[in-house]
Amino acid sequence: MSNNTNHYNGIKLDIQAVDVTLGDTVQEEIRHILDRLSRHISTITWADVHFENHSGKSTDQKKVTMRLGIPGPDVFASDSGSNYMALLKSVEEKLRRQLEKQH
Repeated sequence: MSNNTNHYNGIKLDIQAVDVTLGDTVQEEIRHILDRLSRHISTITWADVHFENHSGKSTDQKKVTMRLGIPGPDVFASDSGSNYMALLKSVEEKLRRQLEKQH
């Protein structure tokens, strides 16, 4: 498991990867997602992103979860599938809808 914690535009970003090696493209996409979500709420204080690879499963081997620390209840989304970039886009859309409902 790799764990990468850093700060991005005032957001404490914690990326965990279980049985996964993440390339720079995936990490860059996470920063772009935070930029886009920050348009809906400017007070994201932290983001936890978790990647898993369940190679023993026949379908939906990959899973992405993301939780954002915002004023009020945190928002959380996850999805499973076969492609991390597609899963990130799905999780971003779910988070965006939650942010629009709350704010």
